[in-house]
This record gives sequence, structure tokens and C-alpha cells, in this order.
Amino acid sequence: MESTVPETGASGASGVEKAGLPWPPTAAESSKPARCIGRDVKLLWCANAADSLGSQASGVVLPLLLLGLGHSPAVVGLVAGVSTAAGLVLGPLVAVPADRGARKQVMFWSATVSALAMASVAVALAVAGGRPSLAHLLGAVLVERTATACYEAAARGTVALISEPGGLPRVVAGLEAGDRGALVVGPALGGMLYQVSRALPFLADALSYAVTAVCVGSMRSDLRADLRSDLRSDPRPYVRHSRAVLVAEAGAGFALVRTSSLLRLVLVWTTTVNGVLAALYYDAVFTLQESGHGGAPMGLVLAVSGAAGLVGSLAAPRLAVRLSASRTLVGVSWLMVPLAALLATAAEPWSYGALFGGFCLIMPLATVVLQARAIHGTPPELQARAGSVLATAVGGAAALAPALAGLLAAHAGNAAPALVCAALLTLLAGRLTFGGARALATRVPATGVPATGASAKGRAV
Repeated sequence: MESTVPETGASGASGVEKAGLPWPPTAAESSKPARCIGRDVKLLWCANAADSLGSQASGVVLPLLLLGLGHSPAVVGLVAGVSTAAGLVLGPLVAVPADRGARKQVMFWSATVSALAMASVAVALAVAGGRPSLAHLLGAVLVERTATACYEAAARGTVALISEPGGLPRVVAGLEAGDRGALVVGPALGGMLYQVSRALPFLADALSYAVTAVCVGSMRSDLRADLRSDLRSDPRPYVRHSRAVLVAEAGAGFALVRTSSLLRLVLVWTTTVNGVLAALYYDAVFTLQESGHGGAPMGLVLAVSGAAGLVGSLAAPRLAVRLSASRTLVGVSWLMVPLAALLATAAEPWSYGALFGGFCLIMPLATVVLQARAIHGTPPELQARAGSVLATAVGGAAALAPALAGLLAAHAGNAAPALVCAALLTLLAGRLTFGGARALATRVPATGVPATGASAKGRAV
């Protein structure tokens, strides 16, 4: 990722300063070589883009493969459910060794294991006449998703360790752009490769994980946060301690989120918005299916949404310079309300594409502001654990939302989920308007973390 500072506005203040972040950076923050930071950021960008592209390419064809082999939709759903559960359970646990000094090792070996798992699927499809055993497929997918969950948990603290403070919005936006670009290219690439050979999408995914591992291993930074002096004296900073200490270590992220008004704001906004988007997406699937449209229209909706999100991500850093953090969050929250309400009247693919595209166009601005503010305000030694708490809440909301959308659509009509989502977004925007966004001007407290965990220094990277 590019480590350059976002362009300043007329006032000459950076986007970080306008977001209420401390400026200028501390002497410790300024001491990192700019050339090394820039190189590592670009490597992280490449690792994220490769990972996302491969996952999108294989993820879109995995259900098709299972169904094509004669397995029931229940099996497909079971694979998805177990994979999601593994990520929610393992994330907070893996975050402990990552924050305690093993971040780079966890990321590298997780990507390596994922590459081997997907390579085994590709080999099995090639040598077994395209019909590998269900046990092999399920085992490989579970290993890959588990390793991916470990990688994601460890990677959550990376941005703070390799980015200049003023460059956080640009770094976060680069990650968003990589994800959005993969959403546009990945499904189409996976579909084309699947038409040539069932093994090719999984081979592409294996290669993408290999690229990710190489990028992580090539970083000059050891990706270790500064720890307390007593923790630094331990040559094995993530060595096994007593059960009580491990529980306290794992709970340090939750304690930080609970005591920080800023992180509570991030938790509420991201959980609500991601849950709403998941519900709206499945509501669109229900409506289009009932109206006789096939799967292609939803693919078009996803492509349009991904393209709009890519444009929004690329524009977000420059816009973040010109707008204050609180006004950005409030404005984006209110703009989402009419988009959700209009989805209650949508019936054609073009209307869904336009409205979901609107969501994805404006959301990156708020996402970049919130993530940059949260990263800058969270102590480096708690980045992974705090991030895992947020990710678990968001994942739980995204998993529950489709079921709730289905119940509403079945009992109150297809317009009901969109109207309920619009009401939830109205409540969220109203709360932010009347003081809820003030937390963006505060720092994360350095207290409230159990003494047995890594210390919260209050110094942000």
C-alpha cells in the first residue's frame, strides 16, 4: 500500500488531523524509515488483493461444484455455516499470540496452509476425474477457512505497524479498493476458469495464497508491537501461561471495546450497517427469484456494486481530507436511509444494481474514516484483539440477518425487510446526529485493560 500522506485541503490540515487525531506524530512514530514503510505497505496491498481475488474466484464456484457432484443444498449450507463458525470462534483466540509478537508468523503460515489446502483440491479434481470424495473436499475447505480466519485475525494489527499516522486513510482505502476490485473481477474469473476445468479456480486460489505468503514473508518489519518492558524480557512473548492469564489476555480486546466510546461507536455502526446490507441482499435474491429472474441478474448486481465500491474507495482518502469525521459519518448514514427505503419498491435487476451501487459508492468514505480513526486510537499491542471483537460482532450480524430477512419476507411480503432496514438506519443516523458521533473526537482510554494482558499505552501508531 502507498504510504504517502493524503493531500491536504485549503487549511493545510491532513485528513487525520480533521478526524480529531493527534498531530504531529510522536518521535517514535516519525523514526520509522519512510522507504521501509512504503515498501511494506505496498506488499500488504498486494497480499490483500491476491487473497481477495483468489477467494472470490473459488468461493463463487464451490457451491456449484458441490451441487454438481450430487450433494444437497443442505451440505452446501453446512459447509458455509461451519466455515463461518470457525472464523468467529478462532479469531479472538489467534489474536492473542498475534498481539504478543507472532503476527508475522501466524500470517505467513496461515497463508501457506491455505495454499496447500486449495492445491490439494485442485489436484484431487484433476486426478479423480473431477469427482473427489466429499470427505476430502470438506476437510480441505475447513482447513482453508480455518487458516484464513487465523490470517485475518493476525492481520488486523498490521496497518498500524507499517503505516505513517497521516497515511492511515490512504492505507485503509487501498485495502478497501483491493477488496472491491476482487469482488468485480473474482467471480467472473472463477466462472470462466470453471468452464475450462473444475480444478482451475482452486488452483488460482492456491496461487493467490502463495503470493500472499511471499508478500508477508518479504516485509522488512517484524510486525511486532511495542510491549511492556516485563513482556519484552520474555524471549517467547506468546508462551503458554496459566488459564486465568490466557482468559484475561483473550478478553483484553473486549475490555478495551467496552471502555472506549470510539470503539463502541465503530461496533454499533459497522454491525448495524453490515447486518442491514446482508438482509437487503437476500431480500433482493428472494424478490428476483419470485419474479422469474435467474442467477445472472444477481451476478450483475454484485458486479455493479463492486465497481461502485471500487470508485468510492479510490475517492475516499481525498474526500476524508475535506470533511470532518463526524459530518462524514452522519452524512453517509442519512444517505443510506432513502436507498434502503427505495429497495422496498425495486423489482428489476437494474433498479437493484443502481441502489446497491449507491450503497457501495458512499460506504467506503465512512468505512475509511472509522477504520483509520479506530486504528490510530487503539494501542498497537491490542490491535488484533480489539479488531477480532469487532469482526465477531459484524460476522454474527451478517450471519443472522439473512434468516431474519427470510422470516420478514415470508410473513409480511418482500418489501418488509427493506422497510425495517430503512427504519434501523434512520434510528442509527438520528442517534449520530444528536451527539452519537462525538466519540470520533475522543481517544481510546489507556485504562480498563486487565493487568495480565498486554498494556494499553495510549500511543497510537
